[in-house]
Amino acid sequence: MGTKGKVIKCKAAIAWEAGKPLSIEEVEVAPPKAHEVRVQIIAAGLCRSDTHVINPKFEGAFLPVILGHEGAGIVESVGPGVTNVKPGDKVIPLYIPHCKKCKFCLSPLTNFCEKFCKGKNPLIEQELMEDKTSRFTCKGKSIYHFFGISAFSQYTVVKDVNLAKIDDDANLERVCLIGCGFSTGYGAAINTAKVTPGSTCAVFGLGGVGLSAIMGCKTAGASRIIAIDINSDKFAKAKALGATDCLNPRELNKPVQDVIVEMTNGGVDFAIDCAGGSEVMKATVDCATVGWGSCTFVGVNLADKGLTISPIELIMGRTLKGTNFGGWDAETVPKLVSDYKNGKFDLDALVTHTLPFDKINEALNLLDQGKSIRTVLIF
Repeated sequence: MGTKGKVIKCKAAIAWEAGKPLSIEEVEVAPPKAHEVRVQIIAAGLCRSDTHVINPKFEGAFLPVILGHEGAGIVESVGPGVTNVKPGDKVIPLYIPHCKKCKFCLSPLTNFCEKFCKGKNPLIEQELMEDKTSRFTCKGKSIYHFFGISAFSQYTVVKDVNLAKIDDDANLERVCLIGCGFSTGYGAAINTAKVTPGSTCAVFGLGGVGLSAIMGCKTAGASRIIAIDINSDKFAKAKALGATDCLNPRELNKPVQDVIVEMTNGGVDFAIDCAGGSEVMKATVDCATVGWGSCTFVGVNLADKGLTISPIELIMGRTLKGTNFGGWDAETVPKLVSDYKNGKFDLDALVTHTLPFDKINEALNLLDQGKSIRTVLIF
């Protein structure tokens, strides 16, 4: 391609400061260095985590930044030493790297990588490339990367260990959701909770992640799936994807966990929190049966202090698990893409809006107002 080795000028959405709308700007994207890949983003999903960093309550954010971590695109050029992808390949950038060499990558127990675990907060790590510089410039200023991806740009540069090569005929406007939301929820049920056939499940929070968790519970053969959200408008979609019961805590005359315990003769086998916050975390633990109840935590509420738990709740046989990206990695993501192509699950059901990239602030408003599950931005 004629752009190889040259700076590319393109459009990107920049967060200059917290609490302000994103600004569509012309940016300069430098060529990839060693073990880096420049990717043309074709489609990107808008995830709640993108909004965390521009929330004024968030501490430690690197600004200005190009957000976006749920995308899919085509390799434009590669830097020296890249062997896993070539120009023209379709790829999904992943915020969890996969170096294949560290103790985490070599363990079957996790999808983590040493490069992901070294910082205190993965949300704001990977803000620069390996050489501690950015590949983005705007108006003479260096712009930070986000999650090592920065999908809200027509072109981005990512490390080769942060890419999954996928089938050439993959529909990028749908499989972009595999870059975060779908994989996180679906994998939380299948890989982390390991939901079993005939079991009872409760899923808290019916955004893209929670609905994907419901799809995972159904795929795993759960007999009863209770969906919980404070927005009853989401219940029809939840039922269409496999929920058997829906509860709105604001419409109940007792705590939702007490209702679930009554409905299930003592509590569910698997409880999955896709919302976050101490109240929901507590309900997740309380609604799981004693003896073997499994609680899996996916959601993050940044302004919240988290869970206070007594040893009694644990020694009564409950287990607590955390999950990130649903346990998938660069080697298993291509199989998810194939499963989608073969009709094993329906990503279309998660996409409520499709908008041109320059309408990104409209997409953010839809998310804030609870009117969208996933908005896909087209470049």
